[in-house]
Amino acid sequence: MKKSVVSLKDINFKYSNEVILNNISLDIYDKEFVTLLGPSGCGKTTTLRIIAGFETPQEGEVYFEGELVNGVPANRRNVNTVFQKYALFPHLNVFDNVAFGLKLKKLPKKEIEQKVKQMLAVVDLKGYEKRSVQSLSGGQQQRVAIARALVCDPKVVLLDEPLGALDLKLRKDMQIELKQLQQKTQKTFVYVTHDQEEALTMSDRVVVMNNGVIAQVGTPEDVYNEPANAFVADFIGEANIINGIMLEDKKVRLLGVDLDCVDKGFPQNMPVDVVIRPEDIEVVDPSQAKLVGVVEDVIFKGVHFEMSVRCHNCQWLIHSTVAQKVGDEIGMRVDPFNIHIMDKMFLAPDNTIITEVYYSDKENNTTTFRLEGNEVTIPDTYYEEGEKIEIVLPPDAVYIAADGVGVLDEVYIESVIWKGEHNEIILESDERKWIMQSDIDEQVATYVSLGFDFKKASVREVQ
Repeated sequence: MKKSVVSLKDINFKYSNEVILNNISLDIYDKEFVTLLGPSGCGKTTTLRIIAGFETPQEGEVYFEGELVNGVPANRRNVNTVFQKYALFPHLNVFDNVAFGLKLKKLPKKEIEQKVKQMLAVVDLKGYEKRSVQSLSGGQQQRVAIARALVCDPKVVLLDEPLGALDLKLRKDMQIELKQLQQKTQKTFVYVTHDQEEALTMSDRVVVMNNGVIAQVGTPEDVYNEPANAFVADFIGEANIINGIMLEDKKVRLLGVDLDCVDKGFPQNMPVDVVIRPEDIEVVDPSQAKLVGVVEDVIFKGVHFEMSVRCHNCQWLIHSTVAQKVGDEIGMRVDPFNIHIMDKMFLAPDNTIITEVYYSDKENNTTTFRLEGNEVTIPDTYYEEGEKIEIVLPPDAVYIAADGVGVLDEVYIESVIWKGEHNEIILESDERKWIMQSDIDEQVATYVSLGFDFKKASVREVQ
């Protein structure tokens, strides 16, 4: 049985009344490399800071090797942190930077010297003891910061985007070095990044976070090949994510075409998200495939050609070692094993409003109701005051008010997923979630003003 080093239980954290972490639980095991992965604002750095003791959750427990550490200050936890900017002391040389924590512990001078030299050898900086840290390259400075974190022999090493300041080639080299260092030292590493490739390269397990919750935990292979939902599929690598209908076990309909798959256990005719990776689409003669499209764009990527293909008015991404020409009609064949069926992230936001008429104007043929404290008027619709009505807004009737003046203000963008034809956007207001369609890439984790086109709505009286 795996030994849990850090356990987070039902953690809730707010900052200025904004929810940063929403009831998350996570076990981190001994000697593993765990990566917290997600977009900006998802809560990954806050999670790291709670483990370190720099932040205290309003609710929930933090356990370290089975002992509750809520309220235990950072300097009394057996962890060390490596920050993105390294936080090295510019007036100290390499030796004194690495020795800083040991000197605070007031260890004997001879023991400090021995430990520092041993650790510098581990990070391939033997002989750099007297160098100024300002004379070192970015990669060397990072090694000094890691050596300083490891020399005090912590149980857990926390790394907050430590490769963010490095150039691309050095980042890739350091990814391998960090993984090798973790394996050599047999320490538990908890790593924060928004770089998907970085997470897949180094991790034993990846914790995918979104909007303060954990979307999925698994090996790199798990989160890539078996994403839990459309957000994970979209965030980890490239994917074609299409709305589908699960007809029955091992049979799905997308874009009007029935395809075999391997998934089962879904209710019949249930709306689902269908994920097909670009590299899993085989280009064949149109007569050999149920899905047929026209090539709109071809880009050479070195190891493959990236093609944009229009199929059933939906844009598909295909990676193939064989190039096609723009304008070619091609068949798109997918092995059933490579068609991944997932529950939709949100089934609730169908934009249905059930309310009572607050005010009606028969002369102008309008009906007014209250929505989250705001008075909203529906044109060309008349119902008596006090009547109960149902208003259904299709996704294309919901829009972000460009001038910032809408029906609802301070509406939070929770997710943006490209569905081949449009972006499917989930938003959260004070009392509920909404779903909308847009051709514009909106920014996740931002606040917007939301408007509604009631001319597209269906309205009926509810008995």
